[in-house]
Amino acid sequence: MSGLELFAAALGVIAVWLTVKQNPWCWPIGLVMVLLYSWIFFEVKLYSDMLLQVIYAALQLYGWWQWTRAGETQQGRQVSQLKGRAVVFGLAIGTLGSLSLGAAMAHWTDAAQPWLDAALTGFSLVAQLWMAQKRVQCWPLWMTLDVIFVGLFIYKGMYLTAGLYALFLLIAVQGWREWRADPALRT
Repeated sequence: MSGLELFAAALGVIAVWLTVKQNPWCWPIGLVMVLLYSWIFFEVKLYSDMLLQVIYAALQLYGWWQWTRAGETQQGRQVSQLKGRAVVFGLAIGTLGSLSLGAAMAHWTDAAQPWLDAALTGFSLVAQLWMAQKRVQCWPLWMTLDVIFVGLFIYKGMYLTAGLYALFLLIAVQGWREWRADPALRT
């Protein structure tokens, strides 16, 4: 555990908690966290996770824009649900991305866990996009991914980050409960 990992983990807890509370400050705090984690994952040869953090940086900016854009017709995003086909489509995109990235990482890098890391990356991108769009389905997907991430990080000896993702799991459960109760879903 490094001081950098500790600081990034603390920022991660703050960012995810603010997401549950639908506070747009989750996005700039999350941006700093993902930039720090991109370096951390590079050091432990989790290259798909490193790449994921770089993409998350762009998605942090997208989420910030989605949650804060205002005007006469737009007051930012409201919590909503995806229809069945949209969920299946998102998961299919996650699968295709996972397989493509896994093949690339297994063939061209010395990645520690190329296929698992790629699968977590592919589906995390789907979950992050759904979160930026305030889709309630992001939370069950995050819960599933967080359980697997915990195991991966324990395997890699990244115990603080494993603990962080265990905490993310608990926060995701709370996010799912709160977002499902949001009045916007009833309209």
